[in-house]
Amino acid sequence: MSSVSHHSEPLAHGPAAGARATGTTTTATDAVTRSAVARYSFAGVRLLLAVEFLWAFGDKLFGWNLATPPERAWINGGSPTEGYLSGVEGPFGGFFGSLAGSAVIDWLFMLGLLGIGLALALGIGMRLAAATGALLMLLMWLASLPLDNNPFVDYHLVDAVLLVGLAAILAGDTLGLGRWWAGLPMVQRFPFLR
Repeated sequence: MSSVSHHSEPLAHGPAAGARATGTTTTATDAVTRSAVARYSFAGVRLLLAVEFLWAFGDKLFGWNLATPPERAWINGGSPTEGYLSGVEGPFGGFFGSLAGSAVIDWLFMLGLLGIGLALALGIGMRLAAATGALLMLLMWLASLPLDNNPFVDYHLVDAVLLVGLAAILAGDTLGLGRWWAGLPMVQRFPFLR
């Protein structure tokens, strides 16, 4: 008679398989942060998003004649939100239209673009940047409804998910000041600043 051993634990595949044999615990985040290719790829995505936010800020502020003509630049008395929000026609058109041109909304929008862009560029305050950036992107997605090319997904949703993911995997630690920032007493005391 032969004896067959049955394990109650399912067989592991991927990065966790080797860790189980050694008694250590490995998470998907550990696998990403240990891979240089993954770390630098996500740092690159973080920096590209930083350029996206900072470019939008600069264009609205100075009117670089791409999305914003110079005469509608914020420094020339234009409203960074009026053109976009006053043109919303979807189910939330009335709500967003009522916000168009408001000085408070202009300041919140511009400070948001600048703050999120700088946080992404420097790799600091990633959790706060992810939360505020995802909120901004979701609001812009709502303002875009109905979408032209896809009934549900556009770059606003993709950016929102990317922002949250980049903060979750500590993408600011690679090619950024995230590790240094995390060591500051204020950030250790208030982890949402990480």
